[in-house]
Amino acid sequence: MPQTQGKPLNIAPRPSALSGAVVTEAVRLVEDTGPLDDAAALRDAAATHTALPLRIAHRANLLGRRIGLDQEISRLRHVAPWVGLGLVVLIVMAGLTLAGSVVGGSDRRINIMAALLSLLGAHLLTLVAWLLGLLLPMRAPRASFGWLWMTLTARVAGGRRGQAPLLMRAFTRLLQQARLLPWALGFASHGIWALSFVVVLAAMLFALAFHRYTLSWETTILEPQFFLQAVQALGRIPAWFGFATPDASAVLAPQSNDIVGQRAWAWWLTGCIAVYGLLPRVLLLALSAAMWRLRKRDLQPALDAPYYRQLAVRFEALAPVVISDADPGAAHPPAPPRATGTTDALVFAAYELPTDDAWPPTGLPDTATVMRIDGSAAERRMLLDTAARLRPRAALLACRAAASPDRGTERLLRELLAHCGDCRLWLVRDVDAPASSADAAAARWRRWLADCRLARITAHDTLADALTGWAEG
Repeated sequence: MPQTQGKPLNIAPRPSALSGAVVTEAVRLVEDTGPLDDAAALRDAAATHTALPLRIAHRANLLGRRIGLDQEISRLRHVAPWVGLGLVVLIVMAGLTLAGSVVGGSDRRINIMAALLSLLGAHLLTLVAWLLGLLLPMRAPRASFGWLWMTLTARVAGGRRGQAPLLMRAFTRLLQQARLLPWALGFASHGIWALSFVVVLAAMLFALAFHRYTLSWETTILEPQFFLQAVQALGRIPAWFGFATPDASAVLAPQSNDIVGQRAWAWWLTGCIAVYGLLPRVLLLALSAAMWRLRKRDLQPALDAPYYRQLAVRFEALAPVVISDADPGAAHPPAPPRATGTTDALVFAAYELPTDDAWPPTGLPDTATVMRIDGSAAERRMLLDTAARLRPRAALLACRAAASPDRGTERLLRELLAHCGDCRLWLVRDVDAPASSADAAAARWRRWLADCRLARITAHDTLADALTGWAEG
């Protein structure tokens, strides 16, 4: 099917850029296991007459609709927020539980070092793992909230047999190609961790504001000087934000019940959680969002891959036909004058029509001479010899509208005009060709006839139009 300047019929609604890229990559993954029957989709995409990436995306969209990928994407969009909300609820509950383990003891005594490690330990380990995945050429860690969210969303949306996991795998590949995978996973992870720390801090501040606690440190093998140095080092950055740090006397006397000292311990613990827990996650959340906005345009299939190069070749084969052997420098001679001494004979010839096209069609005059030639030199000569012998008053040449007019066609028409009084072309459209495509093909033939100075020959879209005015002789 040739391409056309207009839009083809029955075009599916164009998906968003991101979902279209995901579907395109998912179709590629499907065809890695075996090619799909894409003849119709390829023709429809080629007929859009757009840039190659848009044609590839259009083909993938049509194939994706056929195998149900559009429905899977709709389910993913519906399920993903609910799965995220469920994770948030679990994290909030976990944060409350963690805060309760620190301030919920019956004796209301808090070991500040143990509390700090319990509140920041898992956070620091996952943060280091994320940073390593960002800095080193390694796969993003799957033990993250972002990966858990994606996995659960795919499982809930698609079940065990659905294609949601396939779409998630395609999305992950696009993220990797755009160098966005750690940032996308980090956005989810940092957001959940930040929310968790907000809950922990809120619960701790509420408990410390309305209950009296004794904060201290205990050890069996470590020296007091170690705790003094650790408290002062850890309190240095929180002090920039106004959080108090216990002085040396308060640190070296951990069992003191001095109200001022206890208040300093409480603010020091709160400041450490806010600065070393909440603050990094908030900053990295903002950075991840910025990187997403910066690189999201790169979430496109890699068109230099062999799969897409092969598609490009197939689209080239369906490109609009052109006159490949035209001689732009040659001056076309005028059409020969009408033949004199013609008879009442009529000649109808099918010229290079596909073998599955029925010939002759119904509606031809019974007295007409009907021929079918395949374009070879011998059969062209047979047509010209028949015209020279019959000297017909009219000749009709049926040509495929999507075919390419060339110099051989021009020579045949000029020689045919010398033996007949009138000559017309019937442009036979393909059965499955859209109307807009046939119109563009007919316009191309008419321009070609005018350029070749063969305006005497008229081109018609239907057999009835081509026979108009030719009374049966």
